[in-house]
Amino acid sequence: MRIGEVAERAGVSVRSLRYYEEQGLLTSSRSPSGQRHFAEDAVERVQLLQRLYVAGLSSRTIAELLPCVDSPSDANSDAAFERMIQERDRLSVHIDELLHARDTLDRVIAANRDHRREMARAGAGAVPA
Repeated sequence: MRIGEVAERAGVSVRSLRYYEEQGLLTSSRSPSGQRHFAEDAVERVQLLQRLYVAGLSSRTIAELLPCVDSPSDANSDAAFERMIQERDRLSVHIDELLHARDTLDRVIAANRDHRREMARAGAGAVPA
């Protein structure tokens, strides 16, 4: 499948695919005219890469984990497993921080609503939320 088709089916830019290839995260073969051709599973691979990027993993970390995804073995599983645990722990801390920030924002919003209601009752012209 050509690069444009992979990009369209995976919902990414052609530039992203070229970057993934430069980083060793995605492979293609070349036609005699130099066009990139990707295997059918390239779309799934790109979607996996996108999920890992969204989770906050760097290209370097993803490259460390991919051997375990591609061909799990005793040689690469232990290191990749430890790295996955580290990344999961990092994400858990980040999620906890985000939840705390959301809870703080909820309290500020509630206080603002209360204030707006009080102002409306006092006839100050504020509209209740």
